[in-house]
Amino acid sequence: MPSLTDATPKVEQEEKPVLLENDASVTKKEKKVKKDKKEKKDKKEKEKKEKKDKKEKREKKDKKEKKRKASDDDDDDESTEGSKSEDSPVTKKLKAIEVPALLKATIVTRVEPSNGLIKAFYDPSTNKTTNQQAREFYKENAIEVTDDQEFLPVLKFNEAGFRPEMLDVTKSFKEPSPIQAACWPIVLSGRDIIGIAETGSGKTLAFTLPALMHIREQKDFNVKPKAPTVLVVSPTRELAMQTQEQCVAAGKSSGIKSVCIYGGVSKDDQRKAVRSGVHIIVATPGRLLDLLEDGSCNIDSVSYLVLDEADRMLDTGFEEAIRSILRKTRKDRQTAMFSATWPESVRKLAHDFLDRPIKVTIGSPDLGASSNVTQIVEVLDDPRGKERRLLELLKDYHKTRKNRILIFALYKKEADRIEQTLQRAGYNVGGIHGDKNQHARSAALEAFKNGSVPLLVATDVAARGIDITGITHVINVTFPLTIEDYVHRIGRTGRAGQTGVAHTFFTVNEKGLSGALINVLNDAGVKVPDELRKFGGTVKKKAHSVYGDHFKDFGGEVKQATKIRFE
Repeated sequence: MPSLTDATPKVEQEEKPVLLENDASVTKKEKKVKKDKKEKKDKKEKEKKEKKDKKEKREKKDKKEKKRKASDDDDDDESTEGSKSEDSPVTKKLKAIEVPALLKATIVTRVEPSNGLIKAFYDPSTNKTTNQQAREFYKENAIEVTDDQEFLPVLKFNEAGFRPEMLDVTKSFKEPSPIQAACWPIVLSGRDIIGIAETGSGKTLAFTLPALMHIREQKDFNVKPKAPTVLVVSPTRELAMQTQEQCVAAGKSSGIKSVCIYGGVSKDDQRKAVRSGVHIIVATPGRLLDLLEDGSCNIDSVSYLVLDEADRMLDTGFEEAIRSILRKTRKDRQTAMFSATWPESVRKLAHDFLDRPIKVTIGSPDLGASSNVTQIVEVLDDPRGKERRLLELLKDYHKTRKNRILIFALYKKEADRIEQTLQRAGYNVGGIHGDKNQHARSAALEAFKNGSVPLLVATDVAARGIDITGITHVINVTFPLTIEDYVHRIGRTGRAGQTGVAHTFFTVNEKGLSGALINVLNDAGVKVPDELRKFGGTVKKKAHSVYGDHFKDFGGEVKQATKIRFE
């Protein structure tokens, strides 16, 4: 039998290791539990603190907003007591218009200066238009304004509030065009705007002169700018060049510099011009993106941005490029969007990037021809007889050999062939299309503009790029691929209040567009030729650029995407 002394060490050897192991395990678990509890507690306290900070920030902001609104209410005129709610946009077509309270130089109504940026320069007291004159003007020009604020149209150039030297470009015009008269008070008040008007309505000056004021009235204005303040994006190089010409003419006396950026020429000169310092950049989307990506150009200081002919840019596939450009500019910028039509794609772009815009529509927002253009559609049985018929028409339309006529072809080779045919017939003619280099295109356009070469043959590259008054006739030798291009082609004549003639050849090859053409003619009150009606009046729905005919357009405003966060 074992002794007591033998048993004791044995017991210790059996139990001691077990006790130590259990103690270590329990201690480890307790530490982990305590650590988890501490982390959860810290997290809750952090969340609680963040919520408290946000609440205090929000209350502080609401308090500040209420104080500002109370201050604004004290400054308001007593006559505004019965006015409608500011948050209830209304559509005004032919309604009484009240003169708004005088806007301060640094404050636009409900738009505060941000980082020293001044957007409002409009003084309504300089505008002598009466309420009755405004009503008559809106009615006569079929102007509709969707607005949460009321503005009287400016019916005289010297009543808009522009600097006198800036008005030199308006000397050849008797009075502002409807789009200018309606838009200037809005843009000069610092509001975002959507202008819908037919081609040739004077949209360029509607945004150019306010752009010059936006630059000149900034506190940090310098004749040698470090970065651009204004950006104008145009669909074609021709339109961009002509917009820049307006900027140069109006801004020269104010020391405002501009540059035109477009493809087809060397980037080096454009890089050099940007680096030397400019106030305004007028650009086509593709070339501008090239310079942005290689670091040659910076637009993060742009506070006034214009999308000119927005529908055309979206039609030609520049939507992603435009969105990318917009995201690179200041968030507090003022944005102006001008378009000849108001399709869903343009609406969505406006919804995504414009801040409470005021929409001004001259005439119908749907596609339509200018009422100043006399449309003649001639159906030819033999498509091969178009050039012979063109020569016959020129004997009548171009008797003086001095009046300017724009002739449209569909393809580059066709344009070359027509140009050569007219040269052989003894006509002084030039041509522009995509295969010609930029120097040749610019020279031909300048010669046409100054009248030294009165005939110009062009493809659709110039349909929206030519903004020249005094074109008496447009002849469509070959019908374009879309009815939109037809309307933009004939809009090159009958500009700036003048009248013009658009003569179009139509053949069996274009019968798929007969229905759309008939609608345009009917809307303009033009008698439809019986030969055209025989092709039928069915209008083919325009296919989506990505999904083709299978795309379904539900219309209406596009809802904002909901961001889901996973914590």
